[in-house]
Amino acid sequence: MNTFLLVCAIGLFLAVTSCQSQHHHGHPNQNNIPRDEKVSDHRDHHRESTTWIPILKYNKEQSEDGSYKTEYETGNNIVHEETGFLKDFSETNPNGVLVQHGQYSYQSPEGDVVNVQYTADENGFRATGDHIPTPPAIPDEIQKGLDQIYAGIKLQQERLEQRAKSDPDFARKLEERRLANKNGQYIGPLENA
Repeated sequence: MNTFLLVCAIGLFLAVTSCQSQHHHGHPNQNNIPRDEKVSDHRDHHRESTTWIPILKYNKEQSEDGSYKTEYETGNNIVHEETGFLKDFSETNPNGVLVQHGQYSYQSPEGDVVNVQYTADENGFRATGDHIPTPPAIPDEIQKGLDQIYAGIKLQQERLEQRAKSDPDFARKLEERRLANKNGQYIGPLENA
């Protein structure tokens, strides 16, 4: 899907820039037919140029199980490869979860080749590449604080699970809370429920 959107976006960009370039004063269009000379003066000051960028290679393999492989290369050194498949069919995911792995490269304005590898799945989009900044290490004091917060959350969760084992009504409320949280809603604490 991402590849399809990218190819559509490139095609739209090329179509728009091609249409814009056909409206310049005094220049012939694609069919070498002279343009109307009645063009407003403001266009004379803003001459745009566009370059047609060919698609040198485009391959897509689609399987019946939903998996696919796609690759393309453009005339301006953009190269993209991607594979995808569906996993984890269940009641909560009746259509499965789409997992995509890929990589692309392009040439930066400075002339450097930029390489990006990525994965997109139920955990979001994650990209790696030498050009992507990496955060500094977390200081020990802050990491200790984060560990304490995580330990408190884990302890609270264990207490809730224990209570749910002995209280069916509480177990039902806890499950409702989990589903709401999964859907991006917040019900509030259940400790005193």
